[in-house]
Amino acid sequence: MNPGYKLYHPKWHRMRMPIFWWLGKLSYTKFITRELTSLAVGYAAIMILIEVWALSRGQDAYERFVGWLQSPVALILNALVLLALLFHTITWLNLAPKALIVRVGGRRVPENVVLVAHYLGWVAATLVVIWYLVGR
Repeated sequence: MNPGYKLYHPKWHRMRMPIFWWLGKLSYTKFITRELTSLAVGYAAIMILIEVWALSRGQDAYERFVGWLQSPVALILNALVLLALLFHTITWLNLAPKALIVRVGGRRVPENVVLVAHYLGWVAATLVVIWYLVGR
């Protein structure tokens, strides 16, 4: 019961890291770039919500929204978002064989088979959406 005693907490030594530490190695750069592409995923989701909202507001609101989408700024932005989404998707699918271990009959399915199955699923889903939007 010493009233002058104060609990001592040492400050741990932490090395200073520059903000762009991830540019020093290609694998780190790809990882951080992939994580940053989640912003493009969020943008695409918000755009879909805005489109649904514009549809609910009537034909005039939807036509204004489509008119904005046809502006040069929106076209360039959406082209960049498309590239980011493609990078995000490809890197995500390439991670699947490492994260998903499939066993059939007690034997592990090779990583290449899992990877090809994911890419075929992506192509099939894309074709179904294209068929629905264009071919009906």
